[in-house]
Amino acid sequence: MQFLSDNSDLLWSAFLTTLSLAVVSGLCALVLGTLLAGMRVSPVPPLRGLATFYVEVFRNTPLTVVFFFLAFGIVQIDLQFPSRFLTAVAALSLYTAAFVCEALRSGINSVPPGQAEAARALGLTFGQSLRQVVLPQAFRTVVPPLGNVWIALAKNTSIAAGFAVTDLTAALQRLANANADQLLAVFAAVVAGYLVITLPSAWLIRVVENRVAIVR
Repeated sequence: MQFLSDNSDLLWSAFLTTLSLAVVSGLCALVLGTLLAGMRVSPVPPLRGLATFYVEVFRNTPLTVVFFFLAFGIVQIDLQFPSRFLTAVAALSLYTAAFVCEALRSGINSVPPGQAEAARALGLTFGQSLRQVVLPQAFRTVVPPLGNVWIALAKNTSIAAGFAVTDLTAALQRLANANADQLLAVFAAVVAGYLVITLPSAWLIRVVENRVAIVR
């Protein structure tokens, strides 16, 4: 316990970094994924094709490769993020948005076609019917899969440790290398940090799922 107390500042900072990565990337991925889902069901073929291409590319590319490209690849075309943290946010957001898109698309497809037809009969455009009629219903049906995507994102933040971001995994590597005799204590502390993020998230997802199920 003395060892953990002596390194509490590093562990707390690493925990906040991991939490920040998960929250910021999750919000960005939700916005981008929603936009992509709208494009996937759009009546405009080029938009559907662009969104399909995006989803297929990122869903079938390892996250580490996305990190590597954004950290080192774009430098070759004179582009660079201001910090490694923002690089990690961009990589996680772009990658996770593809999974958010597919989860939302399944929810959109589960909405009865008559709902969109009724919206169009009332004079709503495709965008208006999607925002006001279809998406609100779609979100209710995909709370569990979106929750799973969020939890996977929280764990995927560990890859940022390999790209100079001091998150929980980076703290584990640093402390384990410097204090090999305290490996179990360090491991337990880092695992606890991830569980503090994922377990309450899983509980909250179940609460939201039950709430929207009652409303429906």
